[in-house]
Amino acid sequence: MAKLLRSLRFIDEKSVNSPRDYIYNGFEIFEKPENFNEEIDESIDCSGMMASRGWIDLRCVTAEPGEEHKESLESLGELLAYSGFTKAVVLPNTHPAIQTKNEIQFLKTKSEHWTTELIVNAAATKDCKGEDFTDILDLHHQGVNIFGDGLNPLSNPDRLMKVLQYLQKFDGVLFDHSYEPLLSLFGQMHEGEVSTRIGMKGIPNIAEDIAIQKNLEILRYAGGSVHFQTLSTGAAVESVRKAKKEGLKVTADVSIYQLLFLDEDLSGFDANLKVVPPFRGKEERAALIEGLKDGTIDAIVSNHQPQDFDAKHMEFDLAQPGMIGLQTFLPGLVKLSDELDWPLLIGKITSGPLRVLKVKEMSLSEITVFDPSETWQYDKRSNLSLSANHPWYGTTVKGKVKFLINGERFVKL
Repeated sequence: MAKLLRSLRFIDEKSVNSPRDYIYNGFEIFEKPENFNEEIDESIDCSGMMASRGWIDLRCVTAEPGEEHKESLESLGELLAYSGFTKAVVLPNTHPAIQTKNEIQFLKTKSEHWTTELIVNAAATKDCKGEDFTDILDLHHQGVNIFGDGLNPLSNPDRLMKVLQYLQKFDGVLFDHSYEPLLSLFGQMHEGEVSTRIGMKGIPNIAEDIAIQKNLEILRYAGGSVHFQTLSTGAAVESVRKAKKEGLKVTADVSIYQLLFLDEDLSGFDANLKVVPPFRGKEERAALIEGLKDGTIDAIVSNHQPQDFDAKHMEFDLAQPGMIGLQTFLPGLVKLSDELDWPLLIGKITSGPLRVLKVKEMSLSEITVFDPSETWQYDKRSNLSLSANHPWYGTTVKGKVKFLINGERFVKL
């Protein structure tokens, strides 16, 4: 079963190592010893390729159950593996929501043969409506440690406080996309010069800033752990930075596309660029970049949200928000690597997410191998998602995952 991976550059949070030879022994990889004399079943030339510990996505959506035509669990499992992820957190926003033992068992059964390990984010309130609580303790006994309403903010302060108190019974984590819905009402994009010029109702920064500040105050009072998802404003980053210095148990992530696009990109009214939170301006993006560099933001997520043709191909203000983002995740990292070095980027999809999940460092049994320079056409033939709502669809992108190792599973991609 031994495989030799020749001339492979391994990346950790500190550096990109020089090319070396590694052995995969059927479970994990290790640097080839000088006196290694066991039989090699396969020798693979990895010149030009990089490797790291397995990638972890903290935020993706499946449309099954309920809207399998957008993304089934079968297509999501294949998509996650081919995109380089060995672990992935799935949001609860299905129909019905992931909120009972039945839904948990359904997900476990459907994903048991995946190369990628599925991690469930169960709903904190029934149907993710922010009202009645789900059976949090019962769901924890099914192996769930992450709770939150996924795409919906837990904006009711009483509900948020009580969820934090429940989760402290087993050191669980509240995942919340914090914003004030009433301040975002009817908003289509970031409120600013561009929205004014093109006549679109804007979503102001304050919708996110106030929610983050409010929820941090509740965290100070109630205790517990909060993970803020998809930060988009400089004030939100600064609030999280101060909370971390204060010693609160708070972490945060940012959607990769928030770092790749700006509000000015919406001038062409491409509905594939309609997302929540919306793309902000250059100053907000700069604050997000700084938050990644200084450790305020712990992770970068795909925020994979499939939408079918009819949901996107209509007037911009009627189109549904969301963008798929798994197969384009590595090409996105390649673009960002001109500004952020590879060790930092890799840390935000490996050790950073592990800290958020409160999981110990993985062994070298979970590995992602990729070629940052290989180009490929992202189109109907190569797209593994059942949806195609991405602005790069139909273009040539750079960066391709080559191998995925997860324990005994070695997958050539």
